[in-house]
Amino acid sequence: MAINLKDSKYYFNRELSWLEFNWRVLEEAMDTHHPILERLKFISIFSSNLDEFFMIRVGGLKDQIHARIHELPIDGMSPREQIVAISNQVHPHVEIQSRVLLEDILPALRRKGLRIRNFVTLRAEQKAEMRVYFKEKVFPVLTPLAVDPSHPFPQLRSLGLNLIVELKAPFEKGDPKIAVIPLPQILNRFVEVPGKNPHDFILLEDLITNHLDLLFPNMRILNVSEFRVTRNADMDLSEAEADDLLKLIERELRKRRLGTVVRLELQEKMSEESKRFLRETTGLKEEDIYEITGYLDLASFMFLMSLPLPEIKDPEFTPALREEITSSSSIFSAIRKRGILLYHPYDSFNHVVELVQEAARDPKVLAIKQTLYRTSGKSPIVQALKDAVANGKQVTALIELKARFDEENNIGWAKELERSGVNVVYGLLGLKTHCKILMIIRREAGTIRRYLHLGTGNYNDKTARIYSDFGYLTCDTDFGKDGSDFFNLLTGYSNQKEWRKFIISPINMRSEISALIKKCGDQHTAETPSRIRMIMNSLVDPEMIQRLYQASMAGVKIELIIRGICCLKPGLKGISENITVRSIVGRFLEHPRVYYFEYGGEEKLVIGSADLMQRNLNRRVELVFPIEESEHRERIQTIMNYMMLDNQKARILQSDGTWIRATPAKGEKPLNAQNHFLERAGERQRVIDTIPQKMD
Repeated sequence: MAINLKDSKYYFNRELSWLEFNWRVLEEAMDTHHPILERLKFISIFSSNLDEFFMIRVGGLKDQIHARIHELPIDGMSPREQIVAISNQVHPHVEIQSRVLLEDILPALRRKGLRIRNFVTLRAEQKAEMRVYFKEKVFPVLTPLAVDPSHPFPQLRSLGLNLIVELKAPFEKGDPKIAVIPLPQILNRFVEVPGKNPHDFILLEDLITNHLDLLFPNMRILNVSEFRVTRNADMDLSEAEADDLLKLIERELRKRRLGTVVRLELQEKMSEESKRFLRETTGLKEEDIYEITGYLDLASFMFLMSLPLPEIKDPEFTPALREEITSSSSIFSAIRKRGILLYHPYDSFNHVVELVQEAARDPKVLAIKQTLYRTSGKSPIVQALKDAVANGKQVTALIELKARFDEENNIGWAKELERSGVNVVYGLLGLKTHCKILMIIRREAGTIRRYLHLGTGNYNDKTARIYSDFGYLTCDTDFGKDGSDFFNLLTGYSNQKEWRKFIISPINMRSEISALIKKCGDQHTAETPSRIRMIMNSLVDPEMIQRLYQASMAGVKIELIIRGICCLKPGLKGISENITVRSIVGRFLEHPRVYYFEYGGEEKLVIGSADLMQRNLNRRVELVFPIEESEHRERIQTIMNYMMLDNQKARILQSDGTWIRATPAKGEKPLNAQNHFLERAGERQRVIDTIPQKMD
């Protein structure tokens, strides 16, 4: 009997799979092997991840319900079923998060001298100083909002923290009045307490709560507590109808701030009257309401990571330099000798910054072309592009305005670059440009040479220290020709179909990856076994999952390292017995995309910007490319080997959807792959420090 690989029983739901990933993040907050402030960091990341999930994924599901969309995903769950399942999964996770924070992490931080104080516990002189601070710094920017028949409930900012106050005039009878106080974004939530301890804080909402007499003079305060609303932020970008993409994005950003409420968070201690009022006002079902014990908006606790407390953080590390670059007179001469593979954060991202900065200064450089999806606040790369224009270079930057939650930031960069003379392009209609490519055109000895940087991660010098990613530097002729054709595709009217090295979405990536998986299955024999290894953020695309199932059924050993969402079910008898799925969640966010195929005695390894998801294969401009130098292929294979052997931070996916921690087998040594890579990087740097530099 033929197996129907499209049957929903062979797929995990993507939303529930993502929640399992976020649970693995929360598990890191519970791991006592981490320094205590790092554990708080994972609490914050867990919350930040959930905020985005509700704004985008839950918001999108509610849109589907409202639009009466009946088409089901491959796993067969309707939008309504998914909403219920999400609620059932998230509610206990949030309860555990609060308990870990209040009963474990904050007490441990107090023992280390970092305290979140309650206003009522302060000494009299401290209270007096805080009252002065409130009057001078806080009171002028607060706007209490009355809520009554003549004052409708305000359009509160999504994810903003608010106080709801019940109050009455002296001797007033009847129901209490309701007022809402939004906490201003401009003020830091963590307010330093005057005294000898520089790491004593009270929270802004606590300070306001204890000075309501100044906001509501001559009124009786009956109850005050905190709440937060999350709004649907899934953008509607009908680009075909938009004459100006920049204006369209700006308009949608304004709409996002006023989107439909999809989640209500409130303090468990809130009065029943205030709870009832907020339920009725938002119109949310019980499943959408989260009563939190303790603090709301734990994402903001990331602020505490900025404190100078190295003894309760991970040890500082300095990314290693590459000897082949540091020993050359210029980065261009280093690349001319051979292609260079970088593995961040273990290899320094400064080499990429240096490449753009050197290109901006070099009189032989004629032009620079680059895609920018996400970049840092004070990006040295963006500054280098502006410097290049000032030095007479032709500079083109393709800025993706639709990079989720970086839209506003990218609009600012786009306008700034345009003012400096950069040719700014916003990409292709209907497609999000997610590829990572930089090309520098240089005149050398009467000819033109093209230098390229291609990568799996963004041109962001900040995240390059906390995301693991590969980058590749080359001046290979075929890569250069493909680079020129690719930028012509992005900026002009090119309809290029044939490529020398590049594999591009949505043009040929689906067909090429599918063909490679099929080739592994077709050519697998006992004598020359095939093998597939992949690293990615998410595996969702049903067609790709079916191809992997077919290869597994043909006997191909398939090893997948997937940080986040995995809709494939491993270990199914007769279908995916040859597939293993691992996820590594640790100090660094695993971000590479690597696809390795071994068949008939041959091998092919490609890396790039794309996960195997419908959006990456169908609706984004993505770029993957081959790694052809044997030394680089061997290095990537060695990295994958260590990731497969990790028995400290790896979890292994089971066929029922649970994730089991990898543990050392009997006689096996503990191995944390990320720590191993850090140690090797430190060893390389110590060797480089003994070598005279710039010896060309």
